[in-house]
Amino acid sequence: MKITTRRDALFGQLQTVTRAASTRSAVQALSGVQLLAHSGAIELRATDMEIGLRVPLEGDVVREGAVVLPARLVVDVVRALPGDEVSLELRPAEQDVELIGGAATFHLRTLRSEDFPPFPEPEDEGRVNVPAAAFVETVLKVARSASRDETRPVLTGILVSASGDELRMVATDSYRLSVKETKLDAPLAGAFEANVPARALQELTRIVQHENAEELSVSVRANQVVFEAGGVVLSSRLIDGQFPNYRQLLPDAYEHELRLAGGEATEVVRRISLLAQKNAPLRLAFTEGELTVSARTPDVGEARETLPVPFQGEPLEIGFNPEFLRDGLEAVEGGDAILKLISPLRPGLIEAGDASGFQYLLMPIRLNV
Repeated sequence: MKITTRRDALFGQLQTVTRAASTRSAVQALSGVQLLAHSGAIELRATDMEIGLRVPLEGDVVREGAVVLPARLVVDVVRALPGDEVSLELRPAEQDVELIGGAATFHLRTLRSEDFPPFPEPEDEGRVNVPAAAFVETVLKVARSASRDETRPVLTGILVSASGDELRMVATDSYRLSVKETKLDAPLAGAFEANVPARALQELTRIVQHENAEELSVSVRANQVVFEAGGVVLSSRLIDGQFPNYRQLLPDAYEHELRLAGGEATEVVRRISLLAQKNAPLRLAFTEGELTVSARTPDVGEARETLPVPFQGEPLEIGFNPEFLRDGLEAVEGGDAILKLISPLRPGLIEAGDASGFQYLLMPIRLNV
């Protein structure tokens, strides 16, 4: 195998693909990046067996073949190479690859190609094309609510479903629940539902934004999903297990429904949260016509701020995790936020005031008087 390409093009694509390379696998090849030159095209591949990335590389194929190189090392070497052009040539007898850039020459030992797994090929059958901007917007609304607790793997995913002219994503870590339903400009030519690891979808959003892709294709199979955007292919395993029935978690009715100026409320929560340390809750005390947000951490200090809200009825005080509350308000992204409450021990709900299909259910924290 031998190829020539532009150094900056190789470096850029290596930065993208090596995000999928494993950093802790016992299989050494999974810490590498595969360079594949075939039929006049060049492709870079990396996988940690959970997600896989395939990215195209512009260049000339002098001799076809494939090789696996240590991912982190090859990134550092290409970053440091002088000159605008670089050549990579496999030397089978030496079991290394010769990289030449300008007057610099590197010889990098290869990893075992036999240990590098095959990748799923994109298929036309069952493929659904989705507007990329709508997909990314929906992921960004719910991704923070996905769990990071690997002992409950089903909650580390985002339930993605699409049919007709609607795209819906749901994520929960059992303390909060995010739902975003996005109306599409045109009906989809197909439908799917899958519990996709949140990490894979967050990686996909980076790729879509980097490639400025207008459309992405989704192909769901028995135990994996394949996305394609701007020439980059991301494959991911699907998460086994039954995702919670989120509709059962949403209360049917609320005692209070308050419209807040989203930007103002978010800024107040950010400020007062500075004094909610060491697992201290953020306190929201509602009285006639106003809301007082406060926090107190022993040996650190306390803070409070009041803002007008259209609250009526008996005073109500409820506590929330400050980070979770802030995440919910920030997800509304400007405009008004609708806050719905039942009682101090029942979940609260944040909705976007513009009826954009975003809902954020948040469990309260029991307050000590």
